[in-house]
Amino acid sequence: MEDPAQDKYAADIVRRHDQLPPSEQLPPSPPATEDGRSNRSSISEGINFPLPPPTSIPTEVLPIDQRTPDSHVPRDPRLIRLTGVHPFNVEAPLSALFNEGFLTSPELFYVRNHGAVPKVKDEDILDWEFSIEGLVEIPTMITLRQLISDYEQITCPITLVCAGNRRKEQNQVRKTKGFSWGAAGVSTALFTGVAMRELLNRAKPKRGARYVCMEGADKLPNGFYGTSVKLNWVLDSNRGIMLAYKMNGEMLRPDHGKPLRAVIPGQIGGRSVKWLKKLIVTDAPSENWYHIYDNRVLPTMVNPEESANNPKWWTDERYAIYDLSPNSVMAYPAHEEQIRLLDGHKKYKAKGYAYSGGGRRITRVEISIDKGRSWRLAYIDYPEDRFREVGPEMYGGRLNISWRESCFCWCFWSLDIPVSELTDAKDILVRAMDESMNVQPRDMYWSVLGMMNNSWYRVTINKEGDFLRFEHPTQPALMPGGWMERVKKVGGDLANGYWGEKIGGEREEQAFKETVKEVPMTKPGITKVITIDELRKHDDEREPWFVVNGEVYDGTSFMKEHPGGAQSILSAAGLDSSDEFMAIHSETAKSMMPGYHIGSLDEASKLVLSEGEVQSKDLNERRSTFLRARSWTKAILHSKRVISWDTRIFTYKLEHDDQALGLPIGQHLMVRVRDPVTNEAIVRSYTPISETTQRGYLDMLAKIYFDTAEVKGGKMTKALEALPLGHEVDFKGPIGKFEYLGRGICSVNNVRRHVRHFVMISGGSGITPIFQVFRAVMRDVQDRTKCTVLDGNRLVEDILCREDLDALVRGNEERAKVIYTLTKAPEGWEGLRGRINGELIKQHCKRTDETLVLICGPEALEKSIHVALNDQGWTDDQLLVF
Repeated sequence: MEDPAQDKYAADIVRRHDQLPPSEQLPPSPPATEDGRSNRSSISEGINFPLPPPTSIPTEVLPIDQRTPDSHVPRDPRLIRLTGVHPFNVEAPLSALFNEGFLTSPELFYVRNHGAVPKVKDEDILDWEFSIEGLVEIPTMITLRQLISDYEQITCPITLVCAGNRRKEQNQVRKTKGFSWGAAGVSTALFTGVAMRELLNRAKPKRGARYVCMEGADKLPNGFYGTSVKLNWVLDSNRGIMLAYKMNGEMLRPDHGKPLRAVIPGQIGGRSVKWLKKLIVTDAPSENWYHIYDNRVLPTMVNPEESANNPKWWTDERYAIYDLSPNSVMAYPAHEEQIRLLDGHKKYKAKGYAYSGGGRRITRVEISIDKGRSWRLAYIDYPEDRFREVGPEMYGGRLNISWRESCFCWCFWSLDIPVSELTDAKDILVRAMDESMNVQPRDMYWSVLGMMNNSWYRVTINKEGDFLRFEHPTQPALMPGGWMERVKKVGGDLANGYWGEKIGGEREEQAFKETVKEVPMTKPGITKVITIDELRKHDDEREPWFVVNGEVYDGTSFMKEHPGGAQSILSAAGLDSSDEFMAIHSETAKSMMPGYHIGSLDEASKLVLSEGEVQSKDLNERRSTFLRARSWTKAILHSKRVISWDTRIFTYKLEHDDQALGLPIGQHLMVRVRDPVTNEAIVRSYTPISETTQRGYLDMLAKIYFDTAEVKGGKMTKALEALPLGHEVDFKGPIGKFEYLGRGICSVNNVRRHVRHFVMISGGSGITPIFQVFRAVMRDVQDRTKCTVLDGNRLVEDILCREDLDALVRGNEERAKVIYTLTKAPEGWEGLRGRINGELIKQHCKRTDETLVLICGPEALEKSIHVALNDQGWTDDQLLVF
């Protein structure tokens, strides 16, 4: 619906523009063109084309990278990190990127890495091998040396764009599953290599071949990165698909695919596989995990929860992204740039970039200063066209694209706008259209991955005294700023069709702040600033300091009282434990934190600790024990056995076949996965059911708590259930204050004690730590410790490890008893009925000084049993809750 006030506002802008002297009016039509190319792109006598900008190859590894798997990769410190320390996903500051011009230096070229950068020595570059396989008559293994010597070399200017470019704007409207790219996830370079079609023509694709799958050398949680494109695209010379080993005349740098990558012009950057190892010709699209679960635009009504619960959305190839959409961005005026009105400038030159996909040329860029009521054509410069006139060779490759109609590079637009009109305007809008008449939409198309955002780019104008101040929509990553953030903070609806702002003469939106109840975890008045060096001096049992959300805590006085034992604190000493603490601890635990708060980390130290990992110095080290108490270690999901409709045994492959898990009896480990919806860390404690002597693998029994109509299911168990085989999962440990040493001897908080009788109370999946101790006692014929197990469940099928428990009792009846009780027992059930309570324990267990009660189950069970046993005279040192 049109707004009358806006129509009047637009008419006023047009009227004032028409009253300007002819010399100051904007051009009513684009610059003259010839054969579809701008005159500004034509070449005068001699060579007049953009050369790569001056480059300075980084030689030193930045301190922030020295403790990561990328400790061999030097980088430029100007790049803005979008995903913390690691993996390396970055863009340049928008002004710095634009100021470099048409070609981007390798050090400012955007980077999208899913994991660690493969390490390739310079002396091994020419011997790098990749295969051509699948539906071809002549499967081939080719070295880079052969690629250079046996095939024609070409050089082409190509713009690469991340599909997530401008995602921060979508994340402001509603959080997507992706991290926050700004508007600089785009770069251009001269790539040198070989046309991919030349390789496939020699390999001779077979009948039925339709796709080319590509796979890189970067090993990731879900296998090697891979994707696919259509075979007919590869064989089409107008598509320009190539394998490249040079970038702006120099060999590829590590972050850009050293030594070999695919380059797919006109398509999203995710199709241009780096560190290429395989070309596989197939009859169907790639089945690689990253091809299916990345780089897709799902329908806007599919929310994160639906996308996580219904995998069919991801396997529908209609939603896969290939060609880029038309897009444009305003680089100047820059964010927070100011114009002083008293300086007398009559015009301001707005300028920026534009691109489209599939080889389609941008044919117009339009500017509006009246919220889209009227538009003005900008001048367009096509630097790519100048390379069509260049000589036959550049950087060792033939540069001859004069015959090709495709446009694979960004173009630059500019427009002089009278300052007098900017003074009366509220914003500047830009949109682009390509030769297929595809135009940027006004409104954002939100999708769960936050990809392909190409709505009009809007820069707001704020008149502040004698100055005009400009605001871009967002700033990348977690950087504050931008009009979207400002509007959102005062309660504006960013999806209302008017950029969240009130229109016409409507009353201004009142400031609104969403109330979120948070438990304070800091002590008022604490102002001490702590450095990373000071923190790391307190990483042992003498004074274990740890970090949660940038705040430093001293855990010394709580080591004995910690429910998980002193090791839980020692494992966190000197480290950032934000993920583990926030995921596991209750509001009660958080409310205790001010008592241990001693200061705040400085900003530099926060950056160093932002990954919260301690990496092994030698990533190829063959360790005898898998678990580490102070850092996460990855195991691979090897198999999943269905025990019942909601129970699974997950088997994880350790680092090698002879490796021991390293988990003492009675202790547990922490498991970390990423939420498939929010990508946030989920951390829970588990006790594996593996034999302590088992090597190479660990088995973990888990009950899956699915969503029901009444309640949400369990985050961790749903995430575990959703993981595909081959996925990596993080483990850390051991943790716990109890350890069974054998033959009645146990350790509680590192104090030994002798036990003659264990009373073991469990509910649901709480049986797993109980089972570990019970099995250890029963397996040792010399161990005369008695065990009484009370196992409570809802249904018969909920009883876990029942066969194993019953088998351990057989032959050990004089020292073992297992009692099952059900709250919903079927007819004919021979066990007990009802919940475990104090009366049940009193009937079956006698309190003595050498009896220890082990309890594990839901929180309600643990609390009720604690109270009931205290009422019966049991002391707290006779009760141990896992």
